[in-house]
Amino acid sequence: MASTFLLVVVFVFDLVAFALAVAAEQRRASARIVADANSRYCVYESDIATGMGVGALLFLLVSQLLVMVATRCMCCGRALSPGRSRALAVFLFITCWVTFIIAEACLLAGSVRNAYHTKYRAVLSANPPSCETLRKGVFGAGAAFVVFTGIVSELYYVFYSKSDEGVIPTRDTGIRMGAFN
Repeated sequence: MASTFLLVVVFVFDLVAFALAVAAEQRRASARIVADANSRYCVYESDIATGMGVGALLFLLVSQLLVMVATRCMCCGRALSPGRSRALAVFLFITCWVTFIIAEACLLAGSVRNAYHTKYRAVLSANPPSCETLRKGVFGAGAAFVVFTGIVSELYYVFYSKSDEGVIPTRDTGIRMGAFN
């Protein structure tokens, strides 16, 4: 039987990761061009979205680790009993890792790109400097995949638990060896 406590903890971690990713999307760095006596340069606003993105990344990582430790990453431990639950557990295991990798990539790329600030000045008569910022939607995509990962990982854990409860029948091979005296 699946542990309700683990399901609640994983849900809370995924919820926090989702909230941080959405907040990071809302608080992306923005820039404006400022001109002084003979040059123009970029001034960036607060950089809190980077920390929120990293926080979301870490909460999702802990959530994934909890599920994988509880299920022994599906490769360690005893074999699962055959049936529909095992087939779904294998499918959800693969899907869980794919969505997890996409979510982590979006959150990591968004955090790194949001932290990048141009550091050069342009002469007043030249073209204005390029104030590069993070494209809209990167943290949003990460938040969406956090939700997908949360749903799939919890379903994976439930089906793994159902499949793990069964007893694998042993077959009688027909030949038994007695003790040698």
